[in-house]
Amino acid sequence: MTADEDKIRGILSKNLKKYRALKGFSQERLAESAGISAQTVNDIEGCRKWVSDKTMARLARALSVEVYQLLFPLAEQDKLYPVRLPADVMRELHETIKSDLARRFSEVVTD
Repeated sequence: MTADEDKIRGILSKNLKKYRALKGFSQERLAESAGISAQTVNDIEGCRKWVSDKTMARLARALSVEVYQLLFPLAEQDKLYPVRLPADVMRELHETIKSDLARRFSEVVTD
């Protein structure tokens, strides 16, 4: 396998993981939605298998994205379409609430 092939497989792997996380899908759930085996999803995400155009289209449809988005490098995607995972949003919300409560508590205690 060439360096370019490795790079493309890596991009596909990262994008599948990203969009799967955004949908809250396990590998099994994605496989079921795309009509492929869970082992195939695992092999694609592990950069051990390439996919046909038909399988790529099925994966994109299951993830509600366009096929090109599965092959577009994440760094470039994030520049164009910044996406935050639900866990990141919840962590930021938790920190904001925690600091707000601490500030309010200190105002009450010092008054």
